[in-house]
Amino acid sequence: MKHKEKKMLSLLMLLFVFIFIGITLPMAAMAGPSGKVIVFHAGSLTVPFAAIEKAFEKKYPDVDVLREAGGSTKMARMISEVGKPADIMVSADYKVIDNNLIPGFADWNVRFATNQLVLCYTDQSRYADQITADNWHEILLKEDVVWGHSDPNLDPCGYRSLMVLQLAEKFYGIDGLYDKILANRPQKNIRPKSVELVNLLKTGNMDYAWEYISVASQHELKYIVLDDHINLGNYTYDTFYKQAEVKVTGKKPGTWITKTGQSCTYGITMIKDAPNPDAAIAFLQFLLSPELGLKTLEQMGQPPIVPPGIPDAKMTEQMPAQIAALVEIKD
Repeated sequence: MKHKEKKMLSLLMLLFVFIFIGITLPMAAMAGPSGKVIVFHAGSLTVPFAAIEKAFEKKYPDVDVLREAGGSTKMARMISEVGKPADIMVSADYKVIDNNLIPGFADWNVRFATNQLVLCYTDQSRYADQITADNWHEILLKEDVVWGHSDPNLDPCGYRSLMVLQLAEKFYGIDGLYDKILANRPQKNIRPKSVELVNLLKTGNMDYAWEYISVASQHELKYIVLDDHINLGNYTYDTFYKQAEVKVTGKKPGTWITKTGQSCTYGITMIKDAPNPDAAIAFLQFLLSPELGLKTLEQMGQPPIVPPGIPDAKMTEQMPAQIAALVEIKD
């Protein structure tokens, strides 16, 4: 082959390479997320997150959302203490993320939804035809009534249930009410997560159980709505809520921490060493969108915070830009 022909061939090959790169790079840039995204979340989010997962996977068919539900404290400790891989952690109490994952395992914490506690029951519950928002505490004192709550050491709904009882004693002005009610609740009626109590109610093995109002609505349970002074659902009563304190197990065996009453606020974060950060960011964008994930929460009885909030500007700087664009700095 002549020198001129060789040179021409080389130029053609080089041109082909440039054309190939020019085509494939934009295609790669347009490609959506793929692979598995692991989401640890509070048990109270099981129903809405199932719907959000379905809608998200329809939009991103190459992503498989793997959800694991449980008590928020337990889920956080699975990451921080057991070392289980996860992309996203969602807690029923945003402070669980602050206390267990930041700063070692996460950099930021978005507050995206609220809730309140209610006392759930069914038609077959004892005294179902008599219980009201005024006498519920008298019903729980009856010896033939079986009632329960989730484990305060594993699930925020558990320690919040105890806070509600403490606040009821103060609100109604009945000395010793908290201890008397707890004396009528055996240890076997404490379950690892609040959603486990739903089946006990529906099968008639339990008369009453403390749940979030969203869970009660999603599972079509009857429930008693409590006064705002008691239900932990109204942030304007946070000063009153602070009177309630519950001791729960700490990070290390034999240690304890004190939880102080505060209105129910859910938090979400992305884990620092997330196995699939691209898919995690896409899921977070979907969830925190007012027209998508937050709308689903609202439709299923759980009030979203729109826009979602973070405590300070420094936290914004540590977030992916796509997520920072969806949140607002709030006290």
